[in-house]
Amino acid sequence: MAEKVIELNDIDPLQLYGVNDSNLEQIKKRFPKLKFVARGDRLKAVGDDSELNQFEAAINRLLDYLTRNGTINENTIEQVLSGSKHHAAPPDAEDAKDIIVFGNNGIVVKARTPNQRLMVESCRTNDMVFAIGPAGTGKTYTAVAIAVKALRDREVKKIILTRPAVEAGEHLGFLPGDLKEKLDPYLQPLYDALFDMIPADKLKSYIENYVIQIAPLAFMRGRTLDNAFVILDEAQNATEGQLKMFLTRMGASAKFVITGDLTQVDLPKHQPSGLLQAKRVLKDVEGIKFVNLDAKDVLRHKLVRKILEVYEKEK
Repeated sequence: MAEKVIELNDIDPLQLYGVNDSNLEQIKKRFPKLKFVARGDRLKAVGDDSELNQFEAAINRLLDYLTRNGTINENTIEQVLSGSKHHAAPPDAEDAKDIIVFGNNGIVVKARTPNQRLMVESCRTNDMVFAIGPAGTGKTYTAVAIAVKALRDREVKKIILTRPAVEAGEHLGFLPGDLKEKLDPYLQPLYDALFDMIPADKLKSYIENYVIQIAPLAFMRGRTLDNAFVILDEAQNATEGQLKMFLTRMGASAKFVITGDLTQVDLPKHQPSGLLQAKRVLKDVEGIKFVNLDAKDVLRHKLVRKILEVYEKEK
């Protein structure tokens, strides 16, 4: 007897196994000569080599379908396991070109506005992209989705997410807890995006094994960031020196995305924003792309767009 172990990687086991293991039971019926043990993100099959080889090929087709389409049903499983190439198309197939990744609980993360699409395309064709625009335009969320896709596609070995720890009217010293607990509120938007896109157990493992690293900007000093997708969020709160330091951490096989909102600079008045300087001095550098998002890209409550438009008129 031999065995095969299938690692589910970034797929939520519930998506494959189904509610009450209904999908798994269907898979078992397809291969009645095999014995299965499903534990978390590992599916083990035990049996003869020839049967195992057929199972491995079939399950890899199923995982590929699930990765691309984000959902499966009873009919799809039967078609995929039988080797049929005429799988039912996902409900939003017409928007497939805009899909970045399939997240947890049926979440489909896609570029929803022209500027978000430009941001995705810019990341494909440039190693460094600046996404600048007001709150609610999806800069951070889209950047994290692109990074997760790059990790899943094995284009990079790790994701590094960072932000300046600059207070918006509050002071770190007055916050309770140790250094991590003080910094986590500043990094929460990055965690929120990751929780939507990677199963909780897998995300925990990634963080524990430094596949995904989340740290304040100051911790980037002295590092060379290679084989990584690196996102600097809230870059408007990086000083000129800090942003220069960060940009020069770029390794030979890295992708950098820098996001920021120049209308929400929390630096002291005497301290100019590094993002404003970068926008001015790097705009003509080949390999660097600037994407400017605006109120038309806002996907939050409709009042957010109206608020931004009113403030814009006040300038």
